[in-house]
Amino acid sequence: MIELDSTDHLILRELIEDATQSASKIGRKLNLSQPATWRRIKRLQETGVIKGQRLDLDREKLGFGVTVFLGIKLATKGRVSLDDFERAVAAIPEVQTVEHILGVYDYRLRVVARDISDFERVLRRRIMMMPGVGDVEANVLLSEERRPGPIG
Repeated sequence: MIELDSTDHLILRELIEDATQSASKIGRKLNLSQPATWRRIKRLQETGVIKGQRLDLDREKLGFGVTVFLGIKLATKGRVSLDDFERAVAAIPEVQTVEHILGVYDYRLRVVARDISDFERVLRRRIMMMPGVGDVEANVLLSEERRPGPIG
């Protein structure tokens, strides 16, 4: 684990808010020079604290108005390779995330669809047809609030 000081935490908060900000803009906000800010950001990237930058798309504006979280319990553990299941489900374009979890279900999927009938099509024709799928629980996302995470 890398030691982060308060300045590193402030830089991370700025990048979480807007990852497109330049080092000079962040530096001005934090009373740091551009080179000092850039070196700190580079160190955070090189040590793996910053793993990358992601584009945050508005799914509704792209026509995907429904998000559903699926809990999936595999029916035949041992007969279906977890890697094979993960590869197969990740190949479904509507599946945004695949999380192997501990609990009642083996996997949690985040699935986007144009509407409920489109989700039903994906569920019936793609997900339920996969070998090894047993119990499935669906939870429709009503609203979402983004939180920055455990940055001290």
